[in-house]
Amino acid sequence: MKKINDSQNKMKRALSNRQVQLIAIGGTIGTGLFLGSSRSIALTGPSIMLVYFVAGIFMFMLTRAMGEMLYMDPSQHTFINFITKYLGRPFGFFSGWTYWLSIIFMGMSELTAVGIYFQFWFPKLPMWLIQLAFLLVIMSINLITVKFFGEAEFWFAMIKISAILALILTGIFMLAVHFKTPVGYAGLSNITTAFQFFPNGWTKFVMAFPMVFFAYQGIEFVGITTSETKNPRKVLPRAINQIIFRILIFYIGALLAIMVIYPWRSLDPQQSPFVWVFKLLGISWAAGLINFVVLTAAASALNSVLYSAGRHLYQLALDSSGSFKHHFAVISQKSVPARAICFSALTVAISPIIYVIPSVQDAFSVIASVSSGAYLLIYILTLCAHRKYIDSPDYLPDGFLMPKAKIFDPLTIAFMCFILLSMLFQSSTRPAVIGTVVWIVVFGSYSLAKHKN
Repeated sequence: MKKINDSQNKMKRALSNRQVQLIAIGGTIGTGLFLGSSRSIALTGPSIMLVYFVAGIFMFMLTRAMGEMLYMDPSQHTFINFITKYLGRPFGFFSGWTYWLSIIFMGMSELTAVGIYFQFWFPKLPMWLIQLAFLLVIMSINLITVKFFGEAEFWFAMIKISAILALILTGIFMLAVHFKTPVGYAGLSNITTAFQFFPNGWTKFVMAFPMVFFAYQGIEFVGITTSETKNPRKVLPRAINQIIFRILIFYIGALLAIMVIYPWRSLDPQQSPFVWVFKLLGISWAAGLINFVVLTAAASALNSVLYSAGRHLYQLALDSSGSFKHHFAVISQKSVPARAICFSALTVAISPIIYVIPSVQDAFSVIASVSSGAYLLIYILTLCAHRKYIDSPDYLPDGFLMPKAKIFDPLTIAFMCFILLSMLFQSSTRPAVIGTVVWIVVFGSYSLAKHKN
């Protein structure tokens, strides 16, 4: 087995197994599960669990492909480096900037969500002030030390996990006592009665896939921690392998609990199922409790965004030259890429300005939706790089091997293409597909021209 080469890694390996495990969980649980579960269930009923399972399997395979390459070379700050190495500089340049911009747009969305959730308690506070103050706190967490970031993310994830486990245990309790709800009794019959795979038609079933895919975005963040993790070849495989079980427990378990308690056709798509489930238990302050949980989830996502964006911008600077490299390829005394983190935070801080100007906000909504399509491009290129890695001299036969890679690499690529096509079924996601094609043509052509030699 090859030795880990840390000669290029100036960052400290300070993240423990406990922290990386929870960072992996945090990367797979967003605000969508707490707020949007009713909407996803309303699309296709109980078969939404199948959608989560199928999408989860392919996202797991994606992380296994990333994990195999990172296991081979844990000194890398980002998986994008493998795209550069195995597909060429134009693809690496395209992927690096596309991924960084996608993360920034994600951060802007999460910062906006933070402002909305915080105004639940303080409606008179200006949105921009809440957002900037919150961003400053999260940026400070990232600037102190990577260990401090890991500890903050650990507790953010613990809050989310506790809320989900509370919901699942509530479902088990209500099922056991045959709990009476305003529309009947808790029981498996709420799922099995008149069960259909496509209760609202096959098009709604297909439309559920992009929604579920977006819920999984960020699952790759665990791989970005590799260069700062203690014993990465021991910790990384364990964290990635447990992702599939977390998907089953947290996503499918929560959805199953919701539909056991309440007939899925009676759900209000505009209301968080977590709120009314806890209200059924007599918790009058359930709305405030779940608002705290989703605020934590948004803070967790923003924390991970700044961590990831900072490392990616640092890597982009390392791979460049001139003043850009001079200014951003710098590690602070705390062993973090402070300038890259600050610049990424400053870019995310544009969000409050965007949401004050309606015409700019409309344009931003279209651009942000394009970033979702861009994520698919990055995932596809990563899988193509993995395929090239398998046939390269770098291949580590005794490493953390992706199972049946020659079968699952093309299958997972096909699934990503299916997600992109399924986005055409909804008017809200259709512009993202068109925008993604335009981005490929315009920025892809620029990348090829810039690195044609």
